[in-house]
Amino acid sequence: MNRSEERLNAIYDKTDGYCHLCHKKLAFKNYGIRDARGAWHIEHSIPKAKGGTDHLNNLYAACIPCNEDKSTRHTGTIRKQNGVSRAPHNRAKKEQIRKGNVNGLGGLGLLIGLNAGGPLGAILGAVIGSEVGKSISPKK
Repeated sequence: MNRSEERLNAIYDKTDGYCHLCHKKLAFKNYGIRDARGAWHIEHSIPKAKGGTDHLNNLYAACIPCNEDKSTRHTGTIRKQNGVSRAPHNRAKKEQIRKGNVNGLGGLGLLIGLNAGGPLGAILGAVIGSEVGKSISPKK
């Protein structure tokens, strides 16, 4: 993998392959291919015209329509227009949220089960709570 592909991967992975403005799923292979399903561009959160840089912390994946619609407007304005308040989480953050759900709901299930059915209820409650926690998908 060459340096430019690594950079594209890093930008794409920041939001786990979702547009940071509308949360639409993007297709890595369709970078820059207009009218392709999941086509995307690199978008400058702070536009270069307003002092933004090409530093990785200013670059995000955005579907082509969102990127073109944004132009030099503020990122928050476009997100609000699309009904979202922040960029999607990356894969590591989603996993962290999932683990928190499993632990939290597993612990809650354990307590409820313990009160309702003693030690066996506690085990059953913990298992059910953990499974429910796993099934809750973190928001993008």
